[in-house]
Amino acid sequence: MASLLNGSTKTTILAGAGCAGAHAELVELAARLNAPIVHAVRGKEFIEYDNPYDVGMTGLLGFSSGYRAMMTCDLLLMIGTDFPYQQFFPKDATVVQIDIRGEQLGRRTKVDYGFVGDAKTTLQALLPKLTQNQDDWHLKTSRENYQEARRDLDELATAVSGKKPIHPHYVVRVLDALAAEDAIFTCDVGTPTIWAARYLTMNGKRRLLGSFNHGSMANALPQAIGAQVSHSGCQVISLSGDGGLAMLMGDLLSLCQLRAPVKIIVFKNESLAFVELEMKAAGIVDFGTDLRNPNFAKLAEAAGLLGLTAETPDQVPPMIEQALQHDGPALIEILVSRQELSMPPTITFEQVKGFGIFALRAVLNGHGDEIIDLAKVNLIR
Repeated sequence: MASLLNGSTKTTILAGAGCAGAHAELVELAARLNAPIVHAVRGKEFIEYDNPYDVGMTGLLGFSSGYRAMMTCDLLLMIGTDFPYQQFFPKDATVVQIDIRGEQLGRRTKVDYGFVGDAKTTLQALLPKLTQNQDDWHLKTSRENYQEARRDLDELATAVSGKKPIHPHYVVRVLDALAAEDAIFTCDVGTPTIWAARYLTMNGKRRLLGSFNHGSMANALPQAIGAQVSHSGCQVISLSGDGGLAMLMGDLLSLCQLRAPVKIIVFKNESLAFVELEMKAAGIVDFGTDLRNPNFAKLAEAAGLLGLTAETPDQVPPMIEQALQHDGPALIEILVSRQELSMPPTITFEQVKGFGIFALRAVLNGHGDEIIDLAKVNLIR
């Protein structure tokens, strides 16, 4: 492995949750190789912080800088990750994979060299054998791409006072600023995971939990309850979709029964939003994704929680602050845009074709107002 890495000037590292406990070794490795680090979503909390080599994520949840760093390398070093999106792996690069589970090697993409071992021990053995890569062009370009992508994402997370509906990016950006430095976040699958992955800042103390392996709905609140009961002194925050919360709404009673002061942020967009995005990309007019939601704040009050509602951007910061300071469980339902698009790092011809077919079918089926809403939400800031 050392021989391979010493012979490459354009190495990219793809790191996952298997790098937990190996942060110092991973950063030292990147410094020695002048290599950008792309992280998987389960690795975000262990890799992103205090890391000048981090260039974000790739895959369906990621953005362009992580995608470019992987696609332009000549050697991809995978460490502690079983990253599932095969279409986001480079086609021509040499691939080296380190994983503690041998059955993971080569499961997602072709692997030229596989090594069985835990990240920390393997990197400690590897580092003394590496020479300093003097060529920093690949790293420098990848970091510039990351700064540009990060700037574009931050520009989306803005608010116009009094304007409805609220951009979900903005909600998570405000939450990130107000939450405790050792907060535990849980997020439902779909769009709450996207916004959490893109806008929550990890610092080595915060945790981010989700159904990242399985993609099962309604995980956020039960995970938050487990985290709060096992870590009673921590601030625990659930980023729940309206569909996810509705599936296990009885757990609101569990919060009071257990006296668990979990704070719930409900992204209320009246739909299974990520499913709608997938349908649009496939050229299908939305079907079966509408949600007839109750008033979650009133339901929370009836169950013994503090119930709050934010309908405009200017209400978001004070409502979140009030909920976080409340001595007990609290729920804020926030009316967010249904038509918010989460753009992947690259768009295929099939997705463009599918979206075009969706737009045509939507107009022909009398849903032209949806096209107008899409333009208003995503193009007019």
